[in-house]
Amino acid sequence: MDWGPIVSTSLGAVIGIASTLATDQIRTRRGREDKDQAARQQLYGDYLAALARTRNQLRMAARPTGLPDGERIRRTAEAFHEGNAYELRYQIAVVAPREVVEASTAAFRSLRDLRDLVEAGALNTSEDYVQARNRWELLLAELRIAMRRDLGRQVF
Repeated sequence: MDWGPIVSTSLGAVIGIASTLATDQIRTRRGREDKDQAARQQLYGDYLAALARTRNQLRMAARPTGLPDGERIRRTAEAFHEGNAYELRYQIAVVAPREVVEASTAAFRSLRDLRDLVEAGALNTSEDYVQARNRWELLLAELRIAMRRDLGRQVF
């Protein structure tokens, strides 16, 4: 009996099955990576929006409108509570790479420093406020760059 045709047929079947399994595994991995990236992109967008909301509310509280100190303090506290940045920052700490987490932490702390100045009575025209705002804007730009790099987007 000639074993050649049986062996070659069996070997062809094994190669075919192995290549199909490998292709399916690669496709599954790529699909998972695409889902993970889409989830990070959504989270990053939500976090940036939360930071922007918080920053805008702080800006409004720092305007020289004659607000009583108690009202200014209440508004700054609400800015952080309602902005939702705390919760999203913790989610970023779980799913993002270290570069994004570090940039996120730096930007968040800078925004918190700005909040502390407003609570202490600084107005948007004071030198301390302007310096803190400029620092915040720089760190926010660095955060966006880190996020873009993580998502494989062009950094300009």
